[in-house]
Amino acid sequence: MSSGHKTMSGFCTVLLGLVLVLVGLVLHWPVWAWAVVALLFTAAALVLSRLATPAVDPLSQEFTAEPDRPTDPPERREQTVTDVVLPSAAEDYDFRFSATVRWWPQELPKDSPPFSPAGVAVSAVLERARAVTETWQPHRGSLAQHRLVGELAVMLPDPCGRVLAMAENVTLTLTEADAVRLRKLATVRKDEILWSHERRYERDRREYLGKDVLHDTGSAVVWWLAKNDDQIRKTVDDLGVLAQLSAAANNRDVPERYAALVPRPTGAPEAEGQPNGYGHNGNGHNGVPQFSRAFGVDGTGAPAPVDAFERLLAAMGVPAGHADSGVLARALYEGAAQVGREEASEDLRRRFDPAVAPEPSSSTVPGEEDGADAPEV
Repeated sequence: MSSGHKTMSGFCTVLLGLVLVLVGLVLHWPVWAWAVVALLFTAAALVLSRLATPAVDPLSQEFTAEPDRPTDPPERREQTVTDVVLPSAAEDYDFRFSATVRWWPQELPKDSPPFSPAGVAVSAVLERARAVTETWQPHRGSLAQHRLVGELAVMLPDPCGRVLAMAENVTLTLTEADAVRLRKLATVRKDEILWSHERRYERDRREYLGKDVLHDTGSAVVWWLAKNDDQIRKTVDDLGVLAQLSAAANNRDVPERYAALVPRPTGAPEAEGQPNGYGHNGNGHNGVPQFSRAFGVDGTGAPAPVDAFERLLAAMGVPAGHADSGVLARALYEGAAQVGREEASEDLRRRFDPAVAPEPSSSTVPGEEDGADAPEV
């Protein structure tokens, strides 16, 4: 009998005795009644104590000779896998998979062969993980990991239905070398796309300017008016510049109808025999364009000897047509002849030395008589 049973029995006995005493005092029992009640109360207390005492177990620990045997530990139903290589959607770039695999055995027929639940569960989880990772690009590894966590969070049977398997603590990573390569490839790919767009933009601009805007002088004028529709007078004044620009863009000479509008330096003489400064097909002697002479430069871009000598005379205070200019021109010719440069100063001697008569030339301006002196500037 335990202490709880004893306490309950004593409490009930005392309570019943108090009730009988109160009833006897209230009803004024005689002495013989009190004796009868006392006998009955004693019998009831013995019966109540008997009923509250539990039956003795003959096989309880106190009656056994051998001590208690320890219980078997619970079966471990989880397995940790680390750095398992799983393929990605890109060749030669693999993921590294780690997780804790958990399983629950299923009921099998009695004649089924024995097997390792851990091996079956790990194989089933890896197959499910492989089906997910091979559809993802390696640079999307973090997103693929979250997708994999959701796919492996459900207990599903293996293909043979022997265990239910799932995975927890899933991680999906790349090796550091592969991550560095992917970052470099992404940078190169972005730079290549940017360079391709810039090249296409430049090519489109060249084609637009060369084949559309500067195709001819008329296209250049229309393009300029579209951008400066309030500057019509300036556009008219710049017709020569636009003609020269369109001709240069297409590697051809300025058309004859615009040649007179091409701007020339002040005081530049026109080519002999051509009012617009152009020889046959726009070229003069030795293939040098005549409009280059109209600008006061020779074919190499250097100032023409006549213009340079005129500026020298002006700096020395010798007016054009003065006798001193002939003396200086003759002295320059003689000095040039001594060093083998008389051809460069031949035009100066004919131009500024009155004693030298000009040679007949096919490029003589119409209206001039043979043997007349060259016109003075």
